[in-house]
Amino acid sequence: MARPTPLSGFPEWLPAGRIVEQHVLDRLRRTFELHGYAPVATRAVEPLEDLLRKGETSKEVYTIQRLHDDAEAAGARERQLGLHFDLTVPLARYVLENAGQLPFPFKRYQIQPVWRGERPQEGRFREFTQADIDVIGAEDLPFHFEVEVALVMAEALAALPIGGVRIAVNNRKVAEGFYAAIGMEDVEGVLRAIDKLDKIGPAAVEETLLAQGASASQARACLDLAAISGADARVADRVRALGVRSDLMETGLGELVALLDGAAAADAAGTIVADLKIARGLDYYTGTVYETTLVGHESLGSICSGGRYDSLASDGARTYPGVGLSVGVSRLVARLLGTGLVSASRQVPTAVVVAVLNDEDRPVSNRVAAALRARGIPTEVSPSAAKFGKQIRYADRRGVPFVWFPGADGAPHQVKDIRSGDQREADSGTWEPPAEDLWPQVTGR
Repeated sequence: MARPTPLSGFPEWLPAGRIVEQHVLDRLRRTFELHGYAPVATRAVEPLEDLLRKGETSKEVYTIQRLHDDAEAAGARERQLGLHFDLTVPLARYVLENAGQLPFPFKRYQIQPVWRGERPQEGRFREFTQADIDVIGAEDLPFHFEVEVALVMAEALAALPIGGVRIAVNNRKVAEGFYAAIGMEDVEGVLRAIDKLDKIGPAAVEETLLAQGASASQARACLDLAAISGADARVADRVRALGVRSDLMETGLGELVALLDGAAAADAAGTIVADLKIARGLDYYTGTVYETTLVGHESLGSICSGGRYDSLASDGARTYPGVGLSVGVSRLVARLLGTGLVSASRQVPTAVVVAVLNDEDRPVSNRVAAALRARGIPTEVSPSAAKFGKQIRYADRRGVPFVWFPGADGAPHQVKDIRSGDQREADSGTWEPPAEDLWPQVTGR
């Protein structure tokens, strides 16, 4: 077989990178479950018309089609399928199909791959893993869940070796009420323009607003609002100081302050902060919106985002509002590995390699390995009965800390820490490695 041509946009980690990714997934999963979020997995495909309902994603959807068409497949084209590009569309469908069996408010987490046909670039992939948490209500969803999901995600990210994170929050009601009060007709257009502020800068955003029909004073007012940030109720005072009044804006400010107060009560005031330039360009957000960055590494961009949506799904009789956050796990892992911020202590789970004295005695080594595994110690047997030096080098190349030497002719077994050179007698029924050596450690710098 000829050397394969790499496909861009489809991440495949080396073993050490995969260990880092699994560590991230395990910590997220553990935290979500500690807070009562139930695991959900949905199918990879959805009807194409459902995926395209928002319109702006049409160029990103991968469609599903059989290679060999026939009459049955031709008929199926009327309901063509596509790979899901996020986990929100599948969640909406899942809630509608299972509403009669779900407890509401329904707290779910979902960790699955998604597919987007966009141009691959650093940190952006065509296939990647997302980790989402959402709380879904039936007809009503209390505001306190907008506080809860932020706190849960802050705790989950704090469990990773990535340093501090900052969850910037805003409320769409503040922005929409403000824009409408100053006479902006295309509120959604303003939100999309402000959402690009960090990428293109204030001058370019002002030009965009002017091109959309805003006056110079209106554009300046929008940028003045976006410049406000803070960690307490003084944020609301600064908004009001701009001289704009709106009932919708006041409702949003009340919710924004309540979120900041909830963060302060949970000792997360420095982690969850208000930033009124956070807009989230998608038009289905209706309340709180979130963007998360790594402290000291803001240039890496957002690693987690989401918001409140009052109409996740509706069956005509009931409406299901929700609030949620999504971590782009593959994007996060790629950035962590690419910048060297996180690494694994070894590239295999193995803590012990059991040496083989000779091929005839391999069953002895197999029994030692089985005894260690039965006690939860990841163990493998050396692939060859080479000289012990070569078997030690085999373990060393893989980062395995210990080599076990079965005793010959009834002699006691011994285990060697190949990092320090310490070697001592050991019994496979009682010996265990230090806790930090039992499994690969993932650490940050």
